[in-house]
Amino acid sequence: MLIDFFYTLRSAKLPVSVKEFLTLLEALKAGVVGPNAPEPAGNAEATGYKIDDFYYLSRTTLVKDEKHFDKFDRAFAAYFKGVEIIADFTRDIPLEWLRKNLELNLSPEELNKIEKMGWDELMETLKKRFEEQKERHEGGSKWIGTGGTSPFGAYGQNPQGIRIGQDKSRNRSAVKVWDQRAYKDYDDSQELGTRNIKVALRRLRKFAREGHAEELDLDGTIQSTAANAGYLDIKMIPERHNNVKVLLLMDVGGTMDDHIQRVEELFSATKSEFKHLEFYYFHNCVYDFMWKNNRRRFAEKFPTWDIIRKYNKDYKLIFIGDATMSPYEILQPGGSVEYNNEEAGVAWLGRLTSAFPKFAWINPEPQGVWEYRQSISIVQQLMSQRMFPLTLKGLEDTMRLLTK
Repeated sequence: MLIDFFYTLRSAKLPVSVKEFLTLLEALKAGVVGPNAPEPAGNAEATGYKIDDFYYLSRTTLVKDEKHFDKFDRAFAAYFKGVEIIADFTRDIPLEWLRKNLELNLSPEELNKIEKMGWDELMETLKKRFEEQKERHEGGSKWIGTGGTSPFGAYGQNPQGIRIGQDKSRNRSAVKVWDQRAYKDYDDSQELGTRNIKVALRRLRKFAREGHAEELDLDGTIQSTAANAGYLDIKMIPERHNNVKVLLLMDVGGTMDDHIQRVEELFSATKSEFKHLEFYYFHNCVYDFMWKNNRRRFAEKFPTWDIIRKYNKDYKLIFIGDATMSPYEILQPGGSVEYNNEEAGVAWLGRLTSAFPKFAWINPEPQGVWEYRQSISIVQQLMSQRMFPLTLKGLEDTMRLLTK
């Protein structure tokens, strides 16, 4: 029995009912995904049963809203130790090359002495390293390895390189990342945590109602007319329909990890405020596809062209991101840190802002640092200076702009 699995999901505050759990057991008994239901702590592969099959079956039967997918993933992984995560490498890199024995930290003066490579030179040099390198290297300045000043590898330092085989960012200077990463979806159930954010988000109501200022109160009109001996007495009430449409595009992962709480607060409030809200995730800059579920981001892509064609230009387009990245990621084809995009991010930002005339960019980074980051200046120009900080005044200014 999987009763402990059920209680694990409930402990993770997932709204899983007994009826849904019984549906899962019936599906397992009927052999929907395998010959037999797996033992909770046993070896699933030994019975010919694939853990991914059970994952999809259980998520389908137990989770009714995609906003709970992330909680389900964490609870599933906690219960079934060793759950496999699908990776999508274009080429395998020997793990032996990237075994961590030392981690290099250089002073700013030492780092300034290291010469940067240009984009084309960086890509061409990496190609040559793959062809030439035959063994592990550590602490050097040339080969793919660890703990050195080479632009290729992990746990070293270089002002501009390609990060390979490192669990997370350390110095945020990589212009490309070899490893596929999965980012946590923003949780729309997050409660608003600060008074300033609460007050600011109330400004969303400035354009939360469109149409006539008043509408007919049918019940009130009938009662008033009856009480008035049959003489028509029309009663009006304030319009209550929320006709505003919002397309929300959110940067996730990398440097945005510093802003998760504040963005979750904004996302949670936005979902509760707007009836017509569509949202997608991107990383650093928008390219030819986006996604809604970070765990399946490479398997469940939404082409950006389809998004542009699907929604009318009456949608208010709001980007949320820190715009902190290498300029290559915006201006250079193939500049994405994760894959070789055929068209530069600047082309896709231009298409989006042309398709949705009412747009704005909300940046959680302090406004005082904007002028010191080249990528933020570039995005500001592409947004026609419609970039606002994630502050009380910034949100007020954003809402004021979108209502014009």
